[in-house]
Amino acid sequence: MTTHDLHRQHQRQFEANRFVYPVLSRRSGGLSLGVNLNPDKVCNFDCIYCQVDRTRQSETRFVETDALYAELEATLPLITSGEIYQTDKFRDVPAELRRLNDIAFSGDGEPTTYRNFDQIMAQAAEIKQRLVSPDVKMVLITNASMLHREHVVRGLATLDANQGEIWAKLEAGTADYFRLVERTPIPFQQILDNITAAARVRPLVIQALFMRIEGQGPSPEEQEAFCDRLQEIVADGGQLSLVQIYTVARQPAESFVTPLTKEELDVLADRVEQRTGLPVARFDGATD
Repeated sequence: MTTHDLHRQHQRQFEANRFVYPVLSRRSGGLSLGVNLNPDKVCNFDCIYCQVDRTRQSETRFVETDALYAELEATLPLITSGEIYQTDKFRDVPAELRRLNDIAFSGDGEPTTYRNFDQIMAQAAEIKQRLVSPDVKMVLITNASMLHREHVVRGLATLDANQGEIWAKLEAGTADYFRLVERTPIPFQQILDNITAAARVRPLVIQALFMRIEGQGPSPEEQEAFCDRLQEIVADGGQLSLVQIYTVARQPAESFVTPLTKEELDVLADRVEQRTGLPVARFDGATD
């Protein structure tokens, strides 16, 4: 199995696990241990590019916290000991990628919608402190819709104290394009306000997936508006440590969604870099 194939394998299960799943992630530069807080596949966005199959009901509908913690306790040592690289799925991982980079809260929906999000963060941090190096990060991959909620703010404080990062989705420059891509009643301005408020407290990573829709990539005007939004966040006191620009690589929700070419991706990334002065990382596949 090639490294490219490994990057495309992001099944939400490993062995008998239901909530915790290791994946090889190019954006992390190693192994990322995912934590799925939405096994019911419920999300407050309905992105046109989403790769989660929502046509089939999940066998696991609720987060069983004791089982989740037990899976963390069992899987972290499996990775840090190197035993995981003896399994069929991970035996072909190159030596330079055989490292645990992070524990990532993502999965089959928006993780911050989980009502006990702050408690999960606290317990996961305690397990991390006991079992792995302090250099291993805790990463929240989020659409930023709930960052203003009190229980989420408490969870973010736990992240801050435990080598945490927030990777916040921002994939539009205008409200119209936002509604087209994300298909949510949540206002675009709420996302922008939440990202700005959170970025005033700590640096955020922006994750931006762009694609062709009915054969057309984002217009030059939309790209310029996206750069404007990034600049406004910074001007309002927000700290942005990195902008990740990438495109679809796995089967999207809608057949009219297709990936940008590498050349199109590079043009867009160059525009963002030149317009904003922010660090930009580019990936020609949508990897977690």
